[in-house]
Amino acid sequence: MTKTKDTNRFEDFFAENAYQLLKNDLYNYVIRKEAVENELKNESLDRVLEVGSGISPMATNVERIVYTDLSLSALYALKQEHGNGFYVVADGTRLPFKQRMFSHVICSEVLEHIKDDGAAICELSRVLEWSGKLVVTFPHNKFYFSIDDRLVHHYRRYDLGEMIRKMSACGLLPLRIKKVLGPLEKITMIVVAVIYLLLHRIANDLSGKAKLKHTRGRKLLKIITPLYKWANRLYAVVVRLDAAITPRVLATVLLMKCMHKERNAIDEQRFVPK
Repeated sequence: MTKTKDTNRFEDFFAENAYQLLKNDLYNYVIRKEAVENELKNESLDRVLEVGSGISPMATNVERIVYTDLSLSALYALKQEHGNGFYVVADGTRLPFKQRMFSHVICSEVLEHIKDDGAAICELSRVLEWSGKLVVTFPHNKFYFSIDDRLVHHYRRYDLGEMIRKMSACGLLPLRIKKVLGPLEKITMIVVAVIYLLLHRIANDLSGKAKLKHTRGRKLLKIITPLYKWANRLYAVVVRLDAAITPRVLATVLLMKCMHKERNAIDEQRFVPK
């Protein structure tokens, strides 16, 4: 995810195999990835850019793709695991690419980590071809801002109207808006954040007394990983159902697909919010 380096609390995790093994099976990542892939499924993909991919990109089956992130560690871990594509350390507010270079741009759960999100959105617009498509996902509804947002250094959550205005200010028009996650996901992440903070405090207290050997930790990871994967798969079914029955105004994550306003002669009847 694209953030300033001094506030990137995930930097330490990228070097740990445990995080790499577990992150990509997390239920909310799997659901977001599925939503983004569905939006790209019927597109003619030429050159694709994913901004703020971290170690968990949304697009993994694209031949001509560039992954960017502020974290060199994250991109190194991603390349070791994934291999395909190009990897560029880049600031989302100053992308090192020519104008109109990419047919599709993906930016998932990134804008909320960037202080000057308006500059980042205009950069996404700048590198997008006139007929290209931008797919973003973002945490929705300011009412939900809480401990889990603060833990991962979210500057903000967005109301839908606010995001539409920010896109419009950079010359982008929403074509499609979809619910991705609902309130159950928010409740879950608050619980996870509280548990993480408690365990982190306990670990710090014990660090001077005893440490689990790395090899023992690896054996434990091998035991719990299959259970972790299946638990997340099952829970994803429940979370998808929650998102499906939740009114859009209460959704916790939204997906927005955009095009340039200047080259998109679409009348209001083709704007299909979901």
